[in-house]
Amino acid sequence: MSSRVLGLARDVVLAALVGASSNADAFFVAFKIPNFLRRLFAEGAFAQAFVPVLSDTREQGGQAAVRALIDRVAGVLGGTLVLLTALIVAAAPLVATIFAPGFHSDPAKLALTAELIRITFPYLFLISLTGFAGGILNAHGRFAVPAFTPVLLNLSLIVAAMWIAPTLTEPVYGLAWGVFVAGCLQLLFQLPALFGLGLVPRPRWDTQHAGVRRILSLMVPAMFGVSVSQINLLLDTVLASLLPAGSVSWLYYSDRLTELPLGVFAIAIATVILPTLAAQKGKIEQDGDLRAFSATLHWAIAMVLLIALPATIALAILAGPILITLFQYGAFSADDAAMARVSLLAYTLGLTAFMLIKVLAPGFYARQDMRTPVKIGIIAMVANMIMNPLFIFPLMWQFHVGHAGLALATSASAWLNALLLWRGLRREGVLNTVHLQRGLLLRSVVAVAIMGMGLVLLSPDQLWWLHQDLWVRVYSLLGMVLVGGLLYFGGLLLLGVRPKDLRSPSLA
Repeated sequence: MSSRVLGLARDVVLAALVGASSNADAFFVAFKIPNFLRRLFAEGAFAQAFVPVLSDTREQGGQAAVRALIDRVAGVLGGTLVLLTALIVAAAPLVATIFAPGFHSDPAKLALTAELIRITFPYLFLISLTGFAGGILNAHGRFAVPAFTPVLLNLSLIVAAMWIAPTLTEPVYGLAWGVFVAGCLQLLFQLPALFGLGLVPRPRWDTQHAGVRRILSLMVPAMFGVSVSQINLLLDTVLASLLPAGSVSWLYYSDRLTELPLGVFAIAIATVILPTLAAQKGKIEQDGDLRAFSATLHWAIAMVLLIALPATIALAILAGPILITLFQYGAFSADDAAMARVSLLAYTLGLTAFMLIKVLAPGFYARQDMRTPVKIGIIAMVANMIMNPLFIFPLMWQFHVGHAGLALATSASAWLNALLLWRGLRREGVLNTVHLQRGLLLRSVVAVAIMGMGLVLLSPDQLWWLHQDLWVRVYSLLGMVLVGGLLYFGGLLLLGVRPKDLRSPSLA
């Protein structure tokens, strides 16, 4: 929660400093490339492959085997990332052209993007090792340090935006250096916790180690299976660079708002259930008993839906007020807020699917099944690529909001991904109706309806928000959020939902 709230504060500062300008587009592209790969490693494929293998190693070989595995993974991962980083930094102009082909018509913008990539891309090396350290801690039941680590990125960028960037001729250079410094701080922050476990890595290059080979075999397909939504967002950036100036930034700001419930709840739940599911896998192997595994997965789905449903409705109703209150200052104009609102509404349609993917995928990865999610991921990615032009061109020609077509295609493909993951788990007998908390979810739908009606009746119109000063906007928005929360959670209480109904079966 601290990380995501500070992330919003960071984006407020960035919006005021650079808005949705051409140079802002260049920075967001340069930042999104390593940040996208961070999702693969820190929150995606690497963690999904590494944690189950590490858990198996600890159960079968003890602490000595764990140390050997960690040392060799550190060597192979670190060495590979050094080579990749050096290659990308050397080829930055080509990378900028590949990921932002629309910038080619503006040589100055393309050159700036390449220079920013050279500064920001080493962040991938640093944050991937940070994700590796976080995987070790998570596998040992230590969740607080890895969860708090992203706060350092947000603090670093806020400091860079407020005190360093304004002193430079081109402020976005200060932001790029803020990203690099954040990577250093995040990696260093993990070391004391690793030292306390006696598991600070001593890198060894050994690609023949059985554990390393197993992780690599699981990790490659997992990049598709768990991170399709992120790949789609990166493809959106490529296509958005071909659209009118500001499109990349509008998508960035709207995507960041959907990241709040996704990051606070879905990723947190997915992070916690993966080691639990990996441990419960042993019960399946011993006697074929799926009940504990299934109960944990159903609990995670129910908790995600309990948050995703009200978050979707609230974001849709308050999209305009939120964007105006948070971002419409300095370089961020009223037109920018209106354009970002359209793409936020499109992303909101897929929010529940984005969140479900995060908790459905561990149902496969905990059992070290990478084949099924990768097939589903490829299907969803191809569908997204097909839907992009189908949505972009009509919206661009009719309403001049082509960027919203990108967000709409991403949401639609996320639903396809989530539904296929759900069907796959059902076919394998992992999901069934025994543990499905249908009564809880039905009451949640009723409470969401009460909340939605209340917000619609109480929220002022768009013009009112545009003509208010900062603090009136802030207090009014906080009031709306408070009212929405009271209506939803109060509705759940009135409908008979109690805290004991939300307890994980693995903690009962």
